Amino acid sequence: MCIAIPGKIISIEAPKAKVDFNGNVVDVNVGLIDPEVGDYVLVHAGCAIEVMSQDKALELIELFRELEELA
Repeated sequence: MCIAIPGKIISIEAPKAKVDFNGNVVDVNVGLIDPEVGDYVLVHAGCAIEVMSQDKALELIELFRELEELA
């Protein structure tokens, strides 16, 4: 099963960006979209595939946090 995870862009050096996933900063390819620093993006397999609204991203982050607590 594959999932996409939301994260917040903290810097961009195209075609890569540093994305913060709850304190874990990862280099992500942003070549498929046109994000800006501060945007939330949906990341799958190391590639940002969608710019998300902050509300939607934070809702998903909270859902993932709840799932971790159940495991």
